[in-house]
Amino acid sequence: MESSRSVSITFFAYTLSFLIGSINCGDDNNNNNNNLVTNQSALFVFGDSVFDAGNNNYIDTLASFRSNYWPYGQTTFKFPTGRVSDGRSIPDFIAEYAWLPLIPPYLQPSNGNNQFTYGVSFASAGAGALVGTFPGMVIDLRTQLNNLKKVESSLRSKLGDAEGKRVISRAVYLFHIGVNDYQYPFSTKSSLFQSNPKEIYVDFVVGNTTAVIKEVYKIGGRKFGILNMGAYDCAPASLIIDQTKKGSCFKPVTELINLHNEKLWNSLRRLERELSGFKYALHDYHTSLSERMNNPSKYGFKEGKKACCGTGPLRGINTCGGRMGVSQSYELCENVTDYLFFDHFHLTEKAHRQIAELIWSGPTNVTEPYNLKALFELN
Repeated sequence: MESSRSVSITFFAYTLSFLIGSINCGDDNNNNNNNLVTNQSALFVFGDSVFDAGNNNYIDTLASFRSNYWPYGQTTFKFPTGRVSDGRSIPDFIAEYAWLPLIPPYLQPSNGNNQFTYGVSFASAGAGALVGTFPGMVIDLRTQLNNLKKVESSLRSKLGDAEGKRVISRAVYLFHIGVNDYQYPFSTKSSLFQSNPKEIYVDFVVGNTTAVIKEVYKIGGRKFGILNMGAYDCAPASLIIDQTKKGSCFKPVTELINLHNEKLWNSLRRLERELSGFKYALHDYHTSLSERMNNPSKYGFKEGKKACCGTGPLRGINTCGGRMGVSQSYELCENVTDYLFFDHFHLTEKAHRQIAELIWSGPTNVTEPYNLKALFELN
């Protein structure tokens, strides 16, 4: 294994945010904090490994669905937190920009009496919009919704109906979901697409996602941040699937991703027409990720298609940290900031920061019709 050089980039705003988080998101939270948060928008996070802050640390699942071991977390945190990256993830940066503390995973035992008035993350690595995606191994989107309903009930109980409703209505709800639904049939050699045309399958995935968004709306949510599907058909793991076309994107997933993004865009526009007060920021993650894969040097990377951590061609085999077995060896790059991808499928902290900036304050050709900054500023 090559040596690893830790990189820590800590700014004042992040440090302050982290300190606030350690004070206000721990066991000592009490009603004296209520006045601090009434004018802030909370951040509730839904999704998969792109957003998981460590929920999978606390469920009975396989090691391949967890990232609570070295070298995950090697940069900013200096220890593995469960985030599938070398450091911070996209929601961590969004929280920083919104002057919120780090958003904790919902299942973290040390949440204690935390009232979740700043928000919480329900995301789970491997999760899909469909219950049948990696069943029993992850927290699917519908279960994540149920966990939000528990939080909403707790907020109303602890803060009173009026203040609890206020937290829910002012909050921003951030989603990234679907990629596992499209990878799962191929990883399990399922015959799913023989019995369901691809377009109908995509309808199920997008339909389940928008159904959950509508449920959040029903309990009072009005502001939503959504990422469309990134170009994961061209991630390091995908580039090595077809041995006859080495370095080529995995075309069966490409078609699904393109269909997903078209249908998601149409569904959100329809929800905007149907639901009074519904506002959303849709980030074109597909374009922002593809740009960095194909033009890495333009964005400060030396490698756009090879992972920092893993084995095999492009380090595209999922072995980072001994993920597929404790004694399994793996390679680790010397300078993680040179890389777009940290492991076979997931980005580095440096890449997460760049994407988060586009979601937060990007122009309408990148994030539309609002960006997240505008949503947080809305009453």
